[in-house]
Amino acid sequence: MEKGGFVYITTNKNHTTLYTGVTSDLWARINEHRNKEYPGFTDKYNCIKLVFYEFFSSIDEAIMEEKRIKAGSRAKKMERINSVNPDWKDLFEEIKLW
Repeated sequence: MEKGGFVYITTNKNHTTLYTGVTSDLWARINEHRNKEYPGFTDKYNCIKLVFYEFFSSIDEAIMEEKRIKAGSRAKKMERINSVNPDWKDLFEEIKLW
């Protein structure tokens, strides 16, 4: 049985850089970003603040949505974040409660 997946968007402290990713374990992945466990884009630009996530019942659907979001403009990403998190709160604490 497939366990599904999440599309997520993280940002840095000043909201100047956005990162879109996909994972089957959202808490673990965001924790990896926050702890800078892997050198790369999120580490370089300090994108550790979770501002958006969406669950999909299949990881394939999540991957397709991630590609669609990445292909879109920054304005579209911001619109998506603002629709569910207008204050751009860090949602990491919310997912820690699961």
